[in-house]
Amino acid sequence: MHFNLRRQFKENRGLFLFVVLMIGFRSAIADWNTVPTGSMNPTIIEGDRILVDKLAYDVNIPLTQRSLRRLSDPARGDIVIFDSAAADKRLVKRVIGLPGDRIELRNNQLIINNKRAAYSHAQAVHDSLQVTESLGESRHRIQIDVFNPSPMSSFGPVSIPEGFYFVMGDNRDHSADSRYYGLIPRHEIVGKANKVIVSLDYDHYYLPRHDRLLLDLL
Repeated sequence: MHFNLRRQFKENRGLFLFVVLMIGFRSAIADWNTVPTGSMNPTIIEGDRILVDKLAYDVNIPLTQRSLRRLSDPARGDIVIFDSAAADKRLVKRVIGLPGDRIELRNNQLIINNKRAAYSHAQAVHDSLQVTESLGESRHRIQIDVFNPSPMSSFGPVSIPEGFYFVMGDNRDHSADSRYYGLIPRHEIVGKANKVIVSLDYDHYYLPRHDRLLLDLL
């Protein structure tokens, strides 16, 4: 048996090395995630496969979330992927509040450290309103349900301690985020989403959406 295993390894060591390198690459350098829900509409839509930069914030030991070296910290406006212990699953949300911030939401208008976010370029899309939200240098589109606002469309204020972040979905009335699950510990964040690799249209036989191929995320 030992001889057969050794022979199999010798005959297939190229494949074995490829598998090991691929696992290490996906666990510590870059990965892709499928987005099955619309909580990040209109930025990320159902069927998007997003590229996850796992070196955006930390150098981790492969197959673990143990950081060998901290490279940077999440910035306001970053789209982060994190393994939520509170939700018991991996989530994709946008960083809204940083350590030391005071966050408040009033009728879907953000107030950060007593300063209101700016909103512009409103556009009606079906029963929703899409607007550009400006949080300092971060500008991105959000979606608000005009006729069925979330009970959490007003929230807080809440102060964020060191080592934690406040995250929200861009689809503000249809997102389970820090308003429901609480603040996100820094160690749960596994990477940053920068780009859509490919997008499959669930309503049209999973055909690719060509206009979202390699689309940069803002």
